[in-house]
Amino acid sequence: MGGAVPAAGGPEGALAGIRVIDFTHMLAGPFATWVLGAFGADIVKVEHPDGDFTRAIGPRVGGTSIYFASVNRNKRSIALDLKSPAACEVAGRLAAGADILVENNRPGVMERLGLGYEALSARNPGLVYASISGFGQTGPLRDRPAFDMVIQAMSGMMSITGAEGGPPVRVGASLGDLGASLFAVAGILAALQERHRTGRGSWVDVAMLDSQLAILENAVARWFNTGVRPGPLGSRHPMVAPFQAFTTADEPIVVCVDTAAQWRRLCDAVGRPDLADDPRFAEGGARLGNHAALERELQAAFAARDRAAWLDILAAADVPSGPVNAVDEAMAMPQVAARGMISDLGSQGSGRFAAMPVRRAGGAGGPAERRAPGLAEHAHEILAEAGYTEADIARLRQAGAV
Repeated sequence: MGGAVPAAGGPEGALAGIRVIDFTHMLAGPFATWVLGAFGADIVKVEHPDGDFTRAIGPRVGGTSIYFASVNRNKRSIALDLKSPAACEVAGRLAAGADILVENNRPGVMERLGLGYEALSARNPGLVYASISGFGQTGPLRDRPAFDMVIQAMSGMMSITGAEGGPPVRVGASLGDLGASLFAVAGILAALQERHRTGRGSWVDVAMLDSQLAILENAVARWFNTGVRPGPLGSRHPMVAPFQAFTTADEPIVVCVDTAAQWRRLCDAVGRPDLADDPRFAEGGARLGNHAALERELQAAFAARDRAAWLDILAAADVPSGPVNAVDEAMAMPQVAARGMISDLGSQGSGRFAAMPVRRAGGAGGPAERRAPGLAEHAHEILAEAGYTEADIARLRQAGAV
């Protein structure tokens, strides 16, 4: 990037002019469409007349579920009763004028409504259609329901998380959902690029299980290529040492050493230069093989000072390290403020949330974020944009389709 300073917001209008019809609910789908909306796409969220399920989940801020408000920013809402043929026709017309459709229903649901890929691409050949599901559109498990924890369990993620020798533990964030969300965004953007060349859209099929296996990356590679089953190691890295959390006189820190130079600097910083040439620890493979003895030596040293003192010492020695923050401590860091990572929508009656993390050098900042929509808040304008007259809209409302 040279000397350019990244903008404090996401890429300004990178997807401006792109319309997304959003048939998603809960987390995996809405997070993906939030990302697209943060890049400037126009997101039309199609909800059940009772609303996205997460609207009912507490706690609330400004009368809106925090869960819903976080991942449904930058969207407009319309509510359609898709049990009604008239509502399905409205949905089809919306898709006919869209660039992207995203859905995260069980496989087969959209087809039964007449809103599957084949039907909609016949009306709109350029449509990029993305389906996010637990197990994908094919395979023996395609019809099974899935939640984040089911996927974390089935993928093996829980088996490598937690204390060494302890029970399986769910990762604290919903990686089963969020991993699929981000792979879906990547697939959608790749399909858009392909459409620039060919003029045709395509069907992007993303499974939560597949995505979680991809995120497991090194654990899968080690199993296939060594035959050793990975297990939980607490904070410790499976291939590098020291690369873990240590307790200090008060709060814990993490120390990550990957090179010989870093190792020698760490030994000097903790007042144990003798460890650098100890044959048990002199090179990376030896440190890993003798990690238990190494941990005892370093833990004894770190117990002598508090967290703040050690972080200053390690920073001065250029040893990769950091505090083990609680969420409130993380969000209070000056670095977080400097990067514009807090999205404050309080003036819109909403709250504060994590911001889009992508920056563009030389950009002027991303589109201003908007609060999550009220249920069906934008129904009239969305229908008018789709070509429905006032009389049409009145009939749809009277029939309960909208």
